[in-house]
Amino acid sequence: MELKREILDEISNNYIQGVENKTVRCALFNNSIRNIMRNKEREGDLLFNFSLNLDTLKVTNQENANNSFIYAGCNVLREFICKKYNLENFEISQSYIAFYDKLEKCNYIMDSLVELKDCDIDDRERYFLLTKGVQDGGVWGFFSNIVNKYGFVPKSVMSDTYQSLNPCEMNYLLNRKLRQFNARLLTSNENLDYLKSLFLDDIYKILACCYGIPPKQFDFEYTDKDKKYHIIKGITPLEFYHEYTDININDYICITNIPTKDKPFNRTYTVKYLQNVIEEKMPIFLNFPIDELKSLVIKQLQAREVVFIGCDYKKTLDVKDGVFDDKSFNYYDTFKTDFYMSKEETLDNYESSMNHAMVVTGVNLEDNNPTKWKLENSWGEDVGNKGYFIASDSWFDKYVYQVVINKKYLSKEQLEELKLTPIELKAWDPMGTLV
Repeated sequence: MELKREILDEISNNYIQGVENKTVRCALFNNSIRNIMRNKEREGDLLFNFSLNLDTLKVTNQENANNSFIYAGCNVLREFICKKYNLENFEISQSYIAFYDKLEKCNYIMDSLVELKDCDIDDRERYFLLTKGVQDGGVWGFFSNIVNKYGFVPKSVMSDTYQSLNPCEMNYLLNRKLRQFNARLLTSNENLDYLKSLFLDDIYKILACCYGIPPKQFDFEYTDKDKKYHIIKGITPLEFYHEYTDININDYICITNIPTKDKPFNRTYTVKYLQNVIEEKMPIFLNFPIDELKSLVIKQLQAREVVFIGCDYKKTLDVKDGVFDDKSFNYYDTFKTDFYMSKEETLDNYESSMNHAMVVTGVNLEDNNPTKWKLENSWGEDVGNKGYFIASDSWFDKYVYQVVINKKYLSKEQLEELKLTPIELKAWDPMGTLV
């Protein structure tokens, strides 16, 4: 329909006649939409009290790095280490994990580009790989792949750098090298393995300059809560993981809630090109209804174990107060128009996607039903409740897409579903978004 002058005049007159529109307009001239919409009357329903509240560690701070999946993964594992060694606090080196994650991603993308060498120049999969490139984000499967292959180290052994906390420029250079590799791949007659080795040398050089050189061996030195000093000398990162921690990362699986028609529940899925370590299997997701997913989260919390989650953090968030609550933002009263979409509709229409990872450390239960959740974020202690956030149960229903659960909390029927051959989704499917 053409937007004719008379139609536009009618729309404009209808707006002008709405008395409340002038009030809203005046308010929005001097304030953010989010501040105007925020319903502070909800505060009484979201007090920072929980019937099940785990005693966890000080929050971490990812600053400008967008690899929340690494921070959340490390925050899950460090709880085991603190309990084992009676520590007040402990951090795993996020830089160590990120270094190898970026290196493996580059290697995987180059291998994938080699496989697509003879495709049309505008092939959609090649376009996807070259435009998406290497990102900070990932999924739990990326994290577990790196831990399985490289282990991990204390943060004191490989600490943060400016580049690890501000990786945007580094990512640009890595992606430029990948596109340069593809250009050479399509025009050069050099041996492919030799060509790839040249680019891997350059990529390693960039990463080492930005992150530092990952240690091959280190001393684990610490003082416990009883003020006793300890040191374990000359261990490798893999030895630290396998021999000095009570963790088997392969016991954990990804449970999703993606309620779209093309992804029936109680089936396993994977996503093409969603990978970092070539020799590992692609991450597998077991798709469940939201109530089933939440039941598993509660079961793991009741066993005094925190839970990794992937969500859409951008929706209905008050950063300062540390609140995730869809009912705290009143779009309708501000604009007099309905913005409602179902979870299925938001996914199918690119309105929402998984873009952040956190850790669930508590829940409030009334008659065995959750009403609110406690979340450990990785944005430092200056926001929320010393860095911890609260989420309403309705927000959890709408915007949590993935949780990571120990297999021992699944039923026999659920474990059988894990054995199903995963359905491979297209590379650009919403299930393949990174956190």
